[in-house]
Amino acid sequence: MKTTVILLSFLLIPLLNSLLIASAANDKVLDIDGQELRTGTNYYILPVVRGNGGGLKINSQGNYQCPLGVVQEADEVNRGTPMIFSPVNPDEQIVRESSDLNVKFSGPTFICSYKNNGEPTVWRIDSGDSGQTFVSLGGSVGDPGSSTIRNWFRIEKLEGGNNWYKFVYCPGVCNTCRPVCGDLGIVIEKSGTRRLALNTVKSFQVFFKKA
Repeated sequence: MKTTVILLSFLLIPLLNSLLIASAANDKVLDIDGQELRTGTNYYILPVVRGNGGGLKINSQGNYQCPLGVVQEADEVNRGTPMIFSPVNPDEQIVRESSDLNVKFSGPTFICSYKNNGEPTVWRIDSGDSGQTFVSLGGSVGDPGSSTIRNWFRIEKLEGGNNWYKFVYCPGVCNTCRPVCGDLGIVIEKSGTRRLALNTVKSFQVFFKKA
């Protein structure tokens, strides 16, 4: 009898763990009004902390000189440019926590030429001259795998927040890849430009507002 109980325990523990993981992964990301984020819908990404910059926008670096990057508005009253989220599952209609997705600025396409047919409004990870890894543009939507490993991000909920979240780079679209994972945060350059970057001192805490 005792052996049977122990055997059942070993069988049930992995099952319970898998159910807990599945439940967490299925949580829907909500906007500040409590509505679930929908794919193909425009949303502003806005900071939780007031008085420390506004929303996100494309950094044209003057006259649309390339490459383009993702920066934060210096003034908190500016909401930046709306975004569109595209989950790794193209049939998914809502955005879920801790699930790989592409992030794309909504609006006009900028005149930039990127390798691998990248789009100048889709987020991707790139290393800068200083050794810091930044979120730039030139990624592509879909086609999960090793060739697109830099294009995938995740949204994770902050503890104790009222529909507050953070962005994480830790793609799971390639089983053999070993990306350097971390939270996204803001790096302030000498010029005053507030660039979105990987593995900063503090994560960029945000909420989503339907545009």
